[in-house]
Amino acid sequence: MTRTEEFEELRPLLFSIAYRILGSVSEAEDAVQETWLRYELSPARPASARAFLSAVVTRVSIDVLRSARLRREEYVGPWFPEPLLTDPYEDPEQSAELADSLSMAALLLLERLSPLERAVFVLREVFAFGFPEIASAVGRSEAACRQLAVRARRHMDAGRPRFEADRKEREELAGRFFDALREGNVDGLRELLAADVSLVGDGGGKAPQWARGFFGTDQVSHMLAALFPPFFRIGGVVEPHQVNGQPGAIFRDRDGKVLNTWSLDILDGRIQAIRTVSNPDKLGHVGPVADAWAVLRETQQVRPPDTD
Repeated sequence: MTRTEEFEELRPLLFSIAYRILGSVSEAEDAVQETWLRYELSPARPASARAFLSAVVTRVSIDVLRSARLRREEYVGPWFPEPLLTDPYEDPEQSAELADSLSMAALLLLERLSPLERAVFVLREVFAFGFPEIASAVGRSEAACRQLAVRARRHMDAGRPRFEADRKEREELAGRFFDALREGNVDGLRELLAADVSLVGDGGGKAPQWARGFFGTDQVSHMLAALFPPFFRIGGVVEPHQVNGQPGAIFRDRDGKVLNTWSLDILDGRIQAIRTVSNPDKLGHVGPVADAWAVLRETQQVRPPDTD
């Protein structure tokens, strides 16, 4: 097998590691490309391409994350990971762990960890790497890596997101939610929302966003019922889709361009959180991006005055 063939076979794993460390599709893709360049230029073939490439992409991702964290501190409004529609890496034995580690809630929890803790947690808890491999990847002793893993696991366990176990039930509930959204059915929406539901958006200052967000059944249901029927009347489309391993949707304008993505956290038969990403810088990999400001203006023009 050539180096190129080895690399392409491992590319899905490398991207999945990098994305979970970085929370960014574009940065993960860049980290994978940098890993390929280093592999291509390395004078000797490593004994294990998987171990070598995983270590390189981890080190590259840690370096990128350290600089990215400074930019995220200056970010306008709430910061969410770039939405990922499908995870290219599949492992039937770890499917549940892989899906849960991909959720917006889990990735936001990972943001609380230091870059080293985050890398160790991802390699150990998500991808089941051994501590000798992890130590080589992050440049620390095995003992230090075990301590990092314990600290990271403690932080994650304290706020670990829980989701409805049955994927089919989650998808059915999400389908009912988007149907009620299309109809502007306040009562239908209320039935599906948790009492302390939150609706928060990431526009990055480059797209319309909802200030600090909306909270509680009444606030969220009335806002959704008022805003979205006019959106659908002007040709807007909601396309149910898995987003970061959870039920969600892609919202498009009448021309099929992407306005934003939504992901839903569902537990105990209710939607606990709705997270939207509308920053155009985070949507280019999903498809051509719409002019969200123009769509909002048109929506407001057809919105009945008594819904204000």
